[in-house]
Amino acid sequence: MKQTPHDTLPSPCWLLEEEKLHANLMLLKKVKEESGAKVLLALKGYALWKSFDTVSHYLDGCCASGLHEAKLASSRFGKEVHTYSPAFKEADIAQIASISHHLVFNSPAQFKQFATQAKAINPQLSLGLRTNPEYSVAPKEIYNPCGLYSRLGTTIANFDETILEHCDGLHFHALCEEDSDALEGVLKAFESKFGRYIPQMKWINFGGGHHITRDGYNVEKLISLICDFKSRYGVEVYLEPGEAVGWQTGFLVATVLDIVHNGIDIAILDTSSEAHMPDTVIMPYRAMVRGSGEAGEKAYTYRLGGNTCLAGDIMGDYSFDMPLAVGDKIIFEDQMHYTIVKATTFNGVPLPAIAIKRLDGSIEMVREFGYEEFERRLS
Repeated sequence: MKQTPHDTLPSPCWLLEEEKLHANLMLLKKVKEESGAKVLLALKGYALWKSFDTVSHYLDGCCASGLHEAKLASSRFGKEVHTYSPAFKEADIAQIASISHHLVFNSPAQFKQFATQAKAINPQLSLGLRTNPEYSVAPKEIYNPCGLYSRLGTTIANFDETILEHCDGLHFHALCEEDSDALEGVLKAFESKFGRYIPQMKWINFGGGHHITRDGYNVEKLISLICDFKSRYGVEVYLEPGEAVGWQTGFLVATVLDIVHNGIDIAILDTSSEAHMPDTVIMPYRAMVRGSGEAGEKAYTYRLGGNTCLAGDIMGDYSFDMPLAVGDKIIFEDQMHYTIVKATTFNGVPLPAIAIKRLDGSIEMVREFGYEEFERRLS
C-alpha cells in the first residue's frame, strides 16, 4: 500500500489540522455575529486544550459537566465557564461555584440544596435549571436526553415555581448530530411547556447537538430561529456545540502489525476501537478510512481489528485498491471529537500520541503517552 505523508508521526497518533479547525470556528463566528447568540465549547465533545488559544479567539467560553471540566475551562480557556451536572456533590460545589459564571442544576431539589451556598461563595454567579421538553428526534436512544424515563432535566410536571425567585435562566439539550429543523421542533415543545417562565429569565441555553459545521446544515435557519426567539423574549441565547467544533478537523493514524486469515483477511492494527474509538462501538457507526471502500467494492477486502484481547474489538470491513502489508498506515478520518476525551488504556494498550498540524504546515508533537498513564490510573 502506498505510504502516506504522515509516516513520521508516532503510531497510533491523533493529528489535529488547525486549518480545518479555523474553518469550523469561522462558521461558528458567523452564527454568533448574525444571531447575537453566545457560543460555548462543550468540553465533553472536544477538550484538546493545546488548541484553546485558537478556539478562545472565536468562542465565548466553555460548558463543563462537573468539577474537572470546570477547572480545565477556567485554567486553560480563560473565558466564561458554565457548569452543569446531572447531580452535584457537596464536596465539589464550593470550588465549582467559585470558578463558574453560570451554574445549572438538573432538578429543583438540587437547586434548593445548593443555590444559597453557591451564591454566597460567588455573588456574581448566575443560576439556572435544566429542563426536559420531552421532545427529541435523536437518532439513538442512548443519545436521547429526552427519552422515556430520562434522568436529564426537569419535566414540566416536576417543575417547582418556588425556585423562580433565584433562577436566571433555563437550559435544554435535546439534540444529537441534528439540523436546525430538529431545533425548531424542540423550541416549539420547550415553549409550549415552559413558555410562561421565559419572560422572567435573563438567558436561555439551547444546549448542544447542533451539527452546525456539517455539510448541508441549514445555518441560515439556525440564525433565524435564534433571532426570532431573542426578539420575542428579550433574553440572551447560548449554544453549546462540542462535536461541531472538532467535526472533520483531524484523524487517527494507525499501523498494520499483522495480517491473518480466518475465512477473511484480517489486518491487526496498533489501535483499538474499544479503547481509542469507543463511539464507533456505542453509537454504533463505521469510521471512514482514507482511500478505502465498502467490503468488496475495491479489489482487496480486509477486516480491520484492534490490538486488544476483546473479540469484538473490530473497526469493520474495508476494501482497498492494493493489498495491505505489515507496516502500512491506516488513517481513520474525523477522529477529533469524542475519541480523545473518551479514550482509555484498556488491556494495557497505550493511548495514541497527539499532534497538531499548524497553519504554516509544521507538525507539533503535543503529547506522547507511555506506561505511566496506564499504571497511574490503576494504582
